[in-house]
Amino acid sequence: MAKVAFLGLGVMGYPMAGHLKNKGGHDVTVYNRTAAKAEQWVKQHGGKSAATPKAAAQGQDFVMACVGNDNDLREVTLGANGAFAAMGKGTVFVDHTTASAEIARELHAAAKKSGFDFVDAPVSGGQAGAENGALTVMCGGDAEPFGRAEKIIASYACACNLMGSPGSGQLAKMVNQICIAGLVQGLAEGLHFAKKSGLDIEKLIATISKGAAQSWQMENRYKTMVAGKFDFGFAVDWMRKDLGICLGEARKTGANLPITALIDQFYSEIQSRGGKRWDTSSLISLLEK
Repeated sequence: MAKVAFLGLGVMGYPMAGHLKNKGGHDVTVYNRTAAKAEQWVKQHGGKSAATPKAAAQGQDFVMACVGNDNDLREVTLGANGAFAAMGKGTVFVDHTTASAEIARELHAAAKKSGFDFVDAPVSGGQAGAENGALTVMCGGDAEPFGRAEKIIASYACACNLMGSPGSGQLAKMVNQICIAGLVQGLAEGLHFAKKSGLDIEKLIATISKGAAQSWQMENRYKTMVAGKFDFGFAVDWMRKDLGICLGEARKTGANLPITALIDQFYSEIQSRGGKRWDTSSLISLLEK
């Protein structure tokens, strides 16, 4: 059992923190910007809540975070009441936010300077993965603190690997999002074509999902895409944030991402139509005007 703080109780963080308490058996303190959410979590799972990230981090072995973006992450770590001010020597901060590689490297350096460790550890698997404790975690940082953190992360992960130096976890997550964007667009076009051609969708998917076209997106999203239902899953707003990070990193490295850039604009069109909170599979809606 470890003493663990969890900062950020959104659709991902709330169940992840719950697994730390119930599955991992850890002593958990939570912080959320909206205090009522933290109080709700404590009522449901036990543990404690804290009024600030700094108070939550006090005396902990590990501090985990899952917040919105670079600015949110900087606030809960380096802000006036940030967790870094309370982190003890030899402790580990694990960041599950999907953020830039740049801020991961910045916070790793700040942590080292103060005598503790930082691991960037973005996750994949969505809300369902968080609720089922079956997330894939891509980490960047140093091997020794990763080894310690991995045992804590196991409470909500089905796979957790160290990808390389600080920022490598975030770079791996960018690859993940680039691949997903292309897969969803391809699936959207395939389903649209199938409908226009009069094919039986159920028979089609039962057949092609057993071959090279198979994907998680196909198996989990084809029915709702065909039905035009998008009020669940990973929101378009969040995907655009992630693709923006990917495209920004690509400009720095000289990588060419023409399809990613195009799909980012498709998602922009969905936002303009009021689909900011729609699932990312809503790409099919642009084809069926």
